[in-house]
Amino acid sequence: MTENRWPIAKEGFPFLIPMALATVFAGAMGSWIGLSFGALLTLFVAYFFRNPRRQIPDQQGAILSPADGTVIHVGECVEDRFLNEKTLKVSIFMSVLDVHINRAPVSGKVLQKSYNPGRFLAACRDKASLLNEQTALLLEAKDRFKILLVQMAGFVARRIVCYAKAGDSLGQGEIFGLIRFGSRVDLYLPTTVKANVRVGEHVKGGESIIGYCL
Repeated sequence: MTENRWPIAKEGFPFLIPMALATVFAGAMGSWIGLSFGALLTLFVAYFFRNPRRQIPDQQGAILSPADGTVIHVGECVEDRFLNEKTLKVSIFMSVLDVHINRAPVSGKVLQKSYNPGRFLAACRDKASLLNEQTALLLEAKDRFKILLVQMAGFVARRIVCYAKAGDSLGQGEIFGLIRFGSRVDLYLPTTVKANVRVGEHVKGGESIIGYCL
């Protein structure tokens, strides 16, 4: 996959360009209210779709956060849809103010990609893991362990973008997708992973270390 190095994700341009043109038109027509409002909306869209550069940690066994946001769950559970085993589940909630680009937590191969339509409950609710629209990626890391990565729509988020497909190889920290306007990512890891985050902590995708594979 080709890394997106634009400062703004390409999915933002269909929103950004018309808004910027409308703002310029409002200014040309002498509408200061329209100009001011349009400028604020244009800046917000550019801010929402921002794609900041990240320093990918080079640490043996480190598993990186797939998303920017607040950790809302850390604990063991049985994942019975893909892995069929007990796992360590880490859930990250992305508000509308967080970067919404998603990055690979480890280097590895995409074994399976699955899309499930569903509801649009608030992404911070427990039921969202089972009921909300979501895209799942099953990855096999270079160390041969498997992890499950689930992009989840929320009450505001109605569009999941996932560039990766089965058979792709992802580098650690590589961009593989995004979710628009508030959402959540669930990460299911082997129980041998030692968690490095706690509930309430804010993490950065591709930079913060979620845990270490022992």
